[in-house]
Amino acid sequence: MTRFIAHDTVTTKYWHLLEDGRVQCDVCPRFCKLHEGQRGLCFVRQNLGSQIVMTSYGRSSGFAIDPIEKKPLNHFLPGSAIFSFGTAGCNLACKFCQNWDISKSREMDTLMSRAEPDIIAKTALEQGCSSVAYTYNDPVIFHEYAIDTAQACRELGLKSVAVSAGYVCPEPRAEFYQWMDAANIDLKAFSEDFYYKITGGHLQPVLETLQYLKHETQVWFELTTLIIPGENDSDAELEAMTQWVVENLGSEVPIHFSAFHPDWKMTDKPCTPVSSLLRARSIAIKNGVRYAYVGNVHDKQAESTYCHACGELLIGRDWYVLSDWNLDGEGSCRFCGVKCSGLFASQPGAWRAKRRPVRMD
Repeated sequence: MTRFIAHDTVTTKYWHLLEDGRVQCDVCPRFCKLHEGQRGLCFVRQNLGSQIVMTSYGRSSGFAIDPIEKKPLNHFLPGSAIFSFGTAGCNLACKFCQNWDISKSREMDTLMSRAEPDIIAKTALEQGCSSVAYTYNDPVIFHEYAIDTAQACRELGLKSVAVSAGYVCPEPRAEFYQWMDAANIDLKAFSEDFYYKITGGHLQPVLETLQYLKHETQVWFELTTLIIPGENDSDAELEAMTQWVVENLGSEVPIHFSAFHPDWKMTDKPCTPVSSLLRARSIAIKNGVRYAYVGNVHDKQAESTYCHACGELLIGRDWYVLSDWNLDGEGSCRFCGVKCSGLFASQPGAWRAKRRPVRMD
């Protein structure tokens, strides 16, 4: 477990001293170079005593129980309840951030809820959850807190789910994902120009994370792309992205195309038309993606799962509510017997669409 040096503050190990006396944080490819007392872009990692510490261990922006489909994960214990929490701050600077009040927070008062890892795991189990999600902001920046919680969850038989942009360096990435069972990775676009100008990051480290997850771990993962009108919604970019996914990750990796709404520093853009999401889904399917979905809009057909072999409906979804279940106890199609990719219980969960805030004090 993590070693405390002060209240809410823990030592970290992914950093090194520079010749000029600053300390470089090596958790993510931003490589923030910090003077004494200075915080990184993420806000929660700080140079304190010539080492990088995490300043928000055990503190959260809130706890809630969600349907797992909200992460979104459609092929990992569908219908089940997932215990969700996050902290504050983020290591990217997306102009379109849909959770900016949490991810862009620079006030520690955002982190009013408190819970140690073992309490989170125990509470999740008592509330009937099958898994715990590290979400709302990116768990890369609360690496130590997330890992300790995932270890506590594993001891109780709970799964761990990372909801992340995948912007992380190789060594901390390997440590982090050895404790994760599933992930949803936000592939924000398929253009370096988009990543640099709109997120303040780079595309290549995200692609490397995706390839790592596919080829070096057993983590089940799905992708999400927020479709922003005029920014990442061209046919050419969607063609390139979905072709890359099939060629490098495989046809069985699900992709969720979600609708953008104007927020944070991108209020000049219109909401994403449903037609744009359906076009993206169609391009993905044409290029060999077996499971392509739309999100943040209501379209039961495009939210549901179909057998890639015979085309029959496997899992019907109406928003976050399951309406049909045509998988056998092994997760195979009841019509043709072909396996559906993912992790499925013998029966679907019954949590439905409700969200339940949880007080931990």
